[in-house]
Amino acid sequence: MDPKPLVAVTGASSGIGLATARAFSAAGHPVLMMARRVARMEAEALPRSVCRAVDVRDREAINAAVAEAEALHGPADMIFANAGLARLADISRQDPAEWDEMIDINAKGVMNTVKAVMNGMMARRRGTIVIMSSIAGRKVYPDHTVYCGTKFFTHAVAESLRGYLAGHDVRVVVVSPGVIETEVLSGVTDPDTLAAYRANKAKMGGGIGAEHCAGLILAAYQMPQNALVQEIVLTPTRQTY
Repeated sequence: MDPKPLVAVTGASSGIGLATARAFSAAGHPVLMMARRVARMEAEALPRSVCRAVDVRDREAINAAVAEAEALHGPADMIFANAGLARLADISRQDPAEWDEMIDINAKGVMNTVKAVMNGMMARRRGTIVIMSSIAGRKVYPDHTVYCGTKFFTHAVAESLRGYLAGHDVRVVVVSPGVIETEVLSGVTDPDTLAAYRANKAKMGGGIGAEHCAGLILAAYQMPQNALVQEIVLTPTRQTY
């Protein structure tokens, strides 16, 4: 038997997802790592980790990965719906295909991830669902239109789930970072938006580290099951918007 329960993370090949997998592994948990870039996850060689190539738009792939990891390590006690994409752009110039991609990954992907573990957690009357949002799910930005929409969606879904699952002793935590040092800018194809983002990031002295978000997620999880950190909002000290 594993000394600590299984945790599952989507988008685990980089950024906050990878940092969170590392943090929970270091704390003694077996970790199911899911992302499209499986070689990156396997290169981490985390103890008792299960690495699977999963696109969160494919709910059957998530279900299969969770079932396989649970067969090895027992029920997932925490899942981090982290996988996401930021296609930031002037909405008048943006290719609508980028809207579809963000909605499918950032919104539908969250639902697919949550669904894979929710009923089991309800039956066991225990579990923690962590959902990645953004400061852009709390306020809007002119060149983040559809991205903001997907992150406001995750906030609304989390609020609803939190109320629904409270009576089953299942916790729902939202993570809303500001500017952070991850690969998030790799999804920005609009050169003007990318240049403005980088300039603003430089003014605030750079973004926060993914490991700091991961540490807060671990701390929230380690609270007693009857104590819930509803939302984690973390930004650079100089970020004022």
